[in-house]
Amino acid sequence: MNAMQDIVPELQGRFADAHLRPQATRDGLPTMWVGADRAHDVLRYLQSEALRPYRMLYDLTAIDERQRIHRADQPAGGFTVVYHLFSFDRKADVRLKVPVPGEDPRVCTVTDLWPAANWYEREVWDMFGIAFADHPRLTRILMPPWWEGHPLRKEHPARATELGPFRMPGATQAALEDRLQFRPEEWGLPSQDADTEFMYLNIGPNHPGTHGVLRLALQLDGQRIMDLACDIGFHHRGAEKMGERQTWHTFIPYTDRIDYVGGVMNNFPYVLAVEKLAGIEVPERAQVIRIMLAELFRIISHLVYYGTFSQDLGAMSPVFYMFNDRERALDIVEAITGARMHPGWFRIGGVAQDLPAGWERLVRDFLDYLPRRLDEYDRVVLRNRIFQDRTRGIGALTADEALAWGATGPLLRACGLAWDFRKQTPYGGYDRFEFDIPTGRQGDAYDRATVHVEEMRQSLRIIAQCLQHMPPGPYKAAHPLAMPPPKERTLHDIETLIHHFVGVSWGPVIPPGEAAVRVEAAKGANSYYLISDGGTTAYRTRIRTPSFAHLQLLPRLCRGLTVSDLIAILGSLDYVLADVDR
Repeated sequence: MNAMQDIVPELQGRFADAHLRPQATRDGLPTMWVGADRAHDVLRYLQSEALRPYRMLYDLTAIDERQRIHRADQPAGGFTVVYHLFSFDRKADVRLKVPVPGEDPRVCTVTDLWPAANWYEREVWDMFGIAFADHPRLTRILMPPWWEGHPLRKEHPARATELGPFRMPGATQAALEDRLQFRPEEWGLPSQDADTEFMYLNIGPNHPGTHGVLRLALQLDGQRIMDLACDIGFHHRGAEKMGERQTWHTFIPYTDRIDYVGGVMNNFPYVLAVEKLAGIEVPERAQVIRIMLAELFRIISHLVYYGTFSQDLGAMSPVFYMFNDRERALDIVEAITGARMHPGWFRIGGVAQDLPAGWERLVRDFLDYLPRRLDEYDRVVLRNRIFQDRTRGIGALTADEALAWGATGPLLRACGLAWDFRKQTPYGGYDRFEFDIPTGRQGDAYDRATVHVEEMRQSLRIIAQCLQHMPPGPYKAAHPLAMPPPKERTLHDIETLIHHFVGVSWGPVIPPGEAAVRVEAAKGANSYYLISDGGTTAYRTRIRTPSFAHLQLLPRLCRGLTVSDLIAILGSLDYVLADVDR
């Protein structure tokens, strides 16, 4: 029995009275149903009492089951709360599902087990209206406080045209503006303690240091940060709702807008999850093309991080140099895909088209060019005394804390844990590539920068291997759900022509099932959890992004430091607000 599945008999033996029920899924992850009355006990066992515990709450979400047709052998319930845990010791996931009624749905909070559960549970309440008993502050997080309804419930409209014309009378506007006023007690922040009356400083949502539309309310004792509150949701576009509205193919361009500097890295987990649902095998050439483009966008994303982080700390020149290098990489992307930042180029079963003539020269020139530039930036930025003084020992995090908060990617590796999902749980063909896993020692802002820089060098290694060993063959799977019938066949019989028309206009009909696929994106672990009910659209689209988990860490990283340290920590986290808000 493999490490992924041995948890099922372990749980059934340990909780024989809980009547745990396994569920088969297309992704093969061990999935267990447990009643709401025993869910907390089972989760506590998995988190700390099991021999090789599942220390990370990787994701927490919900499903509105009330319109779902294909639910064979699943417990009744209007909603399902889904806990996705990960064990670094087992290199394995487990999914726990809790059925809750359609009327007054509620479960117990797990914030006492994982601090990361705070925002996830607020999101589930906001989107689905499922309450979490004993949660410290169960309020809306992505939608404004006056919003009516819960957007990811099936009855909530998915298009603006379904809502009618928007009107806001003056009295309503004044009332809503009043509700936006910051009142510390509503955020769990006291105005004073026994010795000090605190000052509150508002930063954002339009401040260059926040890297986007993020609002921070700082509780200050002089220059010292006692606590802070994050106000997110300004960039919320309803990406998961759109994923349940668009057909399987037409949602691909929407994924690009999540981490908008990550390009095809956003397409990657989505198409992998659809392929797992449909049982599509991707040709080897398509796999290598995908990896080459993904690593190119990892470099593009890291260059944006490197330049803007330097700028946050007062160095003006590096951002111009690094954005120039980014443009060189985007030139390659444009030559291959026809677009730059948002190519939307990955397809179910492969990629949109084969590599163009001359791609090798473009890639080879870039591989020759960038290493020298990175060496120069080491001297200009990483060895700069001011940069080091502003980042060393600032915002330090231990590996245990990182796991408790759901940190992944460079943020986790900076804490000293050599963990990369491309290496430990390979996907999409990464098992055929050689590269190292850079790590830090202190887990501070400086280590986060050095890890990002070294990762660019490792991405160059992977791209060089793609260049040297690009296999021949098709760029897309010859599967009926991935590719329409050949054009010559459509001219011979009407049945094939109909299949061609339906496949192009409506898109594929994906068999019922559930699948989640995770990739090591530029900022950390990114995954899509997709549920098909046997139609042309996803019944449930869940997008787990690294930035959402990482930004929740901000109060922990900043307490006791100064406002200037906050700016350095924000720059070091490498988040994007569209990745937070979706």
